[in-house]
Amino acid sequence: MPYAFDLLVVGDANPDVIAGPLPEAIAFGQREQLVDSGTLTLGGSAAIMACGAARLGLRVAFAGRVGDDDAGRYVRDTLASRGVDVSGLRLDPDLPTPLTVVLTRGDDRAIVTSPGTLAATSGRDVPESLLARSRHVHAASYFLMPGLAAALPDLFRTAHAHGASTSLDTNDDPAGRWDPDGIAAVLPHTDILLPNANEAYRLAQAVEGGDGSPEDLEANALALAVRGPLAVVKNGADGALCHDGTAVLATKGISVTPADAVGAGDSFDAGFVAATLAGLPTATALEFAAVCGALSTRAHGGTAAQPTWDEARSRLGGHSSVPTTPTITK
Repeated sequence: MPYAFDLLVVGDANPDVIAGPLPEAIAFGQREQLVDSGTLTLGGSAAIMACGAARLGLRVAFAGRVGDDDAGRYVRDTLASRGVDVSGLRLDPDLPTPLTVVLTRGDDRAIVTSPGTLAATSGRDVPESLLARSRHVHAASYFLMPGLAAALPDLFRTAHAHGASTSLDTNDDPAGRWDPDGIAAVLPHTDILLPNANEAYRLAQAVEGGDGSPEDLEANALALAVRGPLAVVKNGADGALCHDGTAVLATKGISVTPADAVGAGDSFDAGFVAATLAGLPTATALEFAAVCGALSTRAHGGTAAQPTWDEARSRLGGHSSVPTTPTITK
């Protein structure tokens, strides 16, 4: 039976307020600091990834939980306006929608989040009807939603049972614990793992122990790949690499003039999943993903500059071998 959706994204969605760049460290003591730019936009790793995939031409559904409030309705309406099916987005009558403030400074940023519904989000918020009708299932922000994290091995097993593939971007762990047992349980059911360089190091440390080095991307990717997934490690402006447990591939990406890097990793995720579902070789998918991540930084916020498939394709070397539309293999 044909799939109704190419991609089901599970996880966090919230408004982002992005302000910056700060000329100096943030000051307390009731001081007011002026910055050049302020933006209200859709945030949350999962929501940004969903929008990026829809922008690339995939049929995307979203499952998660927000509050039944103005912020939650903003999230729902913005996702829908970008072509994402929101029938699986639950409005919680009791808890508020998460809110995030992002302060940028140079190529770095500080992120402050009020969690709202995040801790209450669970596997029950992911309808099995969507799992059964989606070609691929992606989960994000593992450490912000412990209830959903605990359910991910079963959710991914169910997705596999329906013939779907899976991917995970854990993002950062604000508590710094990195849940070794939980990560070890979900990796064997994850087809593609999509951390950034620091997250790859911390995840590798969690499941393997030892001293390691944050700069040794290849070793950290290998430590994760031997647990089951294709480990795809994002390294900002320096590109990305991936390891399947046997061989490593790398790309330098492309050069752009960034406005900010908010959500670039999530746009990378969307590009890699879209290219993989379209049947592109892993090396090409890696290059395509790096292009998507880089192009997304041209405007403030995570979604304003996400590329179309054709725009990303046009920035690839030898792009004539990439199809003009992301025809998803069944």
